[in-house]
Amino acid sequence: MLNKKISLTKLAIVLTIGVSSAQVKDTTALNEVIINQNRLQIPFSKQSKNIQILTQEDIQRLPNRSINELLTNIPGVDVRQRGPFGSQADISIDGGSFEQTAILLNGVKITDPQSAHHNMNLPVPVEAIERIEIIRGPASRIFGINALTGAINIVTKTVESNQVIAQVYGGSSFKDNEQTSSGKYYAKGAQLATQFNTRHSSHGLYVGHEDSNGQRYNTASNNNKLYYDATYRPNGSNLLKANFGYIDNQFGANGYYAAPTDKEAYEQVKTAFSSIQSQHQLTPALSISPRISNRYNEDEYWYLGRTTTKGRSKHYSNVFGAEVNAALEQQYGTFGIGLESRFERINSTAIGSHNRENYGGYLEFKTEAIANLMLNAGAYVNYNSRFGWQVFPGLDLGYTITEHWKFVLSAGSAQRIPSFTDLYTNQTANIGNPDLTPENAYQIEGGIKYLSNRVVAQVSYFHRDINDFIDWQKNEGAVAEGTVVPWKPSNIGRNTVDGFNASLRYQLSDPSATTRYYTTISYNYLNPKIKIEDGIRSKYAIESLRQQVILNLTVNHKNWTLTTANRFNERISYKSYFIADIRASYQFTDFNIFADVQNIFDKSYIEAAAIPMPGRWFSLGAKYKFKY
Repeated sequence: MLNKKISLTKLAIVLTIGVSSAQVKDTTALNEVIINQNRLQIPFSKQSKNIQILTQEDIQRLPNRSINELLTNIPGVDVRQRGPFGSQADISIDGGSFEQTAILLNGVKITDPQSAHHNMNLPVPVEAIERIEIIRGPASRIFGINALTGAINIVTKTVESNQVIAQVYGGSSFKDNEQTSSGKYYAKGAQLATQFNTRHSSHGLYVGHEDSNGQRYNTASNNNKLYYDATYRPNGSNLLKANFGYIDNQFGANGYYAAPTDKEAYEQVKTAFSSIQSQHQLTPALSISPRISNRYNEDEYWYLGRTTTKGRSKHYSNVFGAEVNAALEQQYGTFGIGLESRFERINSTAIGSHNRENYGGYLEFKTEAIANLMLNAGAYVNYNSRFGWQVFPGLDLGYTITEHWKFVLSAGSAQRIPSFTDLYTNQTANIGNPDLTPENAYQIEGGIKYLSNRVVAQVSYFHRDINDFIDWQKNEGAVAEGTVVPWKPSNIGRNTVDGFNASLRYQLSDPSATTRYYTTISYNYLNPKIKIEDGIRSKYAIESLRQQVILNLTVNHKNWTLTTANRFNERISYKSYFIADIRASYQFTDFNIFADVQNIFDKSYIEAAAIPMPGRWFSLGAKYKFKY
């Protein structure tokens, strides 16, 4: 219900990462966090799925400036950046491929049908983000196709006051620029936000600019973002919400997709996104919410650089979506029902012109009628004009053992359909396969959670089985020297993953103490099994994480805050690496200054392909808020 607020005095049950800074309200004191589970609103305290949240407080305190970098602090999330400063990254969850993770903005799917390489080309500056929700495990029952291993939902801010927010930052590695006779590698950025609130409406306008001359040869980037959000509330039973975003992201793509022959490659991606939705409380028990959305994307790629048209490709894609969701509350539980459609098309010099349609419907039911038991069950029925019918059932159970202990169990199936690039691309280095079939999976996960006023802990284990797993491969064994062997996707068979994860959040001091200490630690272990034939090179199947450790520590003394973020990643096919970042900040009344050092120990490491990531990087920044 629109006017119903659910008090979560123990919100910490869901915060595996969450530490507040000076002048910022402690996350454990927030009185409301609701997760929109397609599209039943379930408070975090009653979730039975494995969900993490990156809160507004986390975003402010962490030594990161892009969504890609922020996600490196979430257990189970694998961020494989090709370029620094948010220029390009692939995101996967718990050992899946980057195309098996659904990306959403305020609950609206914005997954790119051309290639999931563009999923994180998001038209939202960091300043506009309220929180990021990560749902781990098969989420097709919740969000439909392409949520095979999970979903990431970016929630933008709700405007509650009139204010202007300005932020500037800049940094450098102090290493010599390879492309100039003098100068160092640098990056700088600025964000400006204005928020306006009246009795019945609110408006937020956010702009962001970032540019860098790179961190090695041909990795310069230029990124501009615009995002507008408006809400109209005529009364307590009705709400109308609209948003629009645009991003122009261009960067040198040295080694991003076809190393080592693409040293001069360059790419420009433009994305526009808009949605209009409303919410109506028709009766005390019945609510309905219709929504339409559109995502338009342009991708232009110069394989041999912008000085020649040879090897140039251009892609235009568009996705229009429409949906309606309803919830009916009864004494014994709540029913959710909905229908949605997506119309995808692409026009490309390398892929051709193609269209496909997708229709889905779901029914789910949640109840707490049985003492200490929370049950949420349902199914999603999907029809795709290219791949036909599929059903995704699922079940979530939560049993409260004591005041502090809770047992959770979830099971479900999911599907990922091939992208237009998988099916139809025709380039020198990559050739599609129109005979591909969708990936289908099921997963079961069980775990236990512990909550007290100062400790939040959870341990879980999952097993996932994927049939018709898609991987890009090539055989270079019997080819003449100098011949370019293209990558080609195929359904290579069965892919199973067993995973264990544990996390602990511990507040070391009393919340009212002058000096407060917080620590979070998480550990993830994955054991994937897939058969790769001798002599065959795999592009994605054997590049997932094996082990992941994340350790964050924050010390807050009056207006001073010091946060260190540390992560250890061991991949199946890459060298393991340990990266440590740190931020020190001071909060004046309306003014905050901060200093970051990323990759403190100047480690050399690779996250994707053969692309070295930046070494030690120093940054300074300032943020000002003015209320009027």
